[in-house]
Amino acid sequence: GVVTFLSGAAAGPFGVPARNGAEVLVEAMNAGKLPAPYATKGFGGRPVQLVFIDEAGGTTKQVSEFRDLVQRQNVDAVIGYISSGDCLAVAPVAEELKKLTVFFDCGTPRIFEDASYKYVFRTSSHAAMDNVAAALYVTEMLPGVKRIAGINQNYAWGQDSWNDFEAAMKVLKPGVQVTPSQMPKLLAGPYGPEISALMAGRPDVIHSSFWGGDLDAFVLQGVPRGALKKSTAVLTCGETATHKLAGQIPDGTIIGARGPHGAYAPDVELNRWFRTTYQDRFVLYPNYPAYHMAQAVLGLKGAYEKAQGGGAAAPSQDQVIAAFEGLKFETPSGTIAMSLGKGHQAVEETVYGMAKTVGGKLTFVKVKRYPADKVNPPEGVKSADWIQSSLKPAGK
Repeated sequence: GVVTFLSGAAAGPFGVPARNGAEVLVEAMNAGKLPAPYATKGFGGRPVQLVFIDEAGGTTKQVSEFRDLVQRQNVDAVIGYISSGDCLAVAPVAEELKKLTVFFDCGTPRIFEDASYKYVFRTSSHAAMDNVAAALYVTEMLPGVKRIAGINQNYAWGQDSWNDFEAAMKVLKPGVQVTPSQMPKLLAGPYGPEISALMAGRPDVIHSSFWGGDLDAFVLQGVPRGALKKSTAVLTCGETATHKLAGQIPDGTIIGARGPHGAYAPDVELNRWFRTTYQDRFVLYPNYPAYHMAQAVLGLKGAYEKAQGGGAAAPSQDQVIAAFEGLKFETPSGTIAMSLGKGHQAVEETVYGMAKTVGGKLTFVKVKRYPADKVNPPEGVKSADWIQSSLKPAGK
């Protein structure tokens, strides 16, 4: 079962690219045409069939759809969920139904920092990585910053993202002033009052973890009013907007991709294959939700085949889970390590850069990479505590 947004404002920039990524990978995998180290067809020689479910509709609907996938459609595993709210709702149900579930994109740290799961894994890093790295980048590239503000969605993802960025900035830049920040509801759409409030505070930096249609709307509404020119915007999920709004994004905007994805992905054979194959089929290059989906599919394949051990027999779900815990595996984004959450939560490096339009084409300058151990807390330590205890003021 594969769950991603197939309708609504999140479908175009997020859900559909993720679906496309799953299709490209699984079709090549079933044909035995993936680059090394994934030459085996399917999962251990067994073909994989995808059952797609639309993530639109809210948490109650997603819990019902999850139960249907498991109890009626009898899927072997579930890969899914872009919304952090959906992940928080589905995780305990996956435990209840004892079904292997891989979260591919949602970012709230609360999944494994507030609970422990046997059947749930997440193959992408959580939001602390994005926001600690953003704060490190801001203090290095904009050392004169004095005032910061944020506009983030009022649910787990937005709350966690802003809390971590604000806390990290206060440690890295003691005395930084936080001007009035905004927390509109998810998929609100019009942001006129929020943009006015942000501009009134005259912040040097505006932080936003907006994604999907909200991100697009904020850029399209904020740029004409000068909000993203008078202040430097830090868009932690900004990479998805660069594919169709490149001409709208001001030079100097700080762009994240929730890891080394998209234009920030490494020049390795697996990435060259993924980019070329995806573009040949869908015209556009894959964005970071597609890369996150690739991580989930390849992580599950790697765990299955490790559990299989080169034999012909299909491993049990418990054997796959045991193999998945603490797994390191290769992806188009580089090596992923399941290092947190008792081996159920991935860590990866992350990358930030500044947008710059050259010859009508959006490029990235002042690109900086942050190793996984610099932007992720160690095992057993909550992100908020790690930020306070481990970060140091800039220059010290």
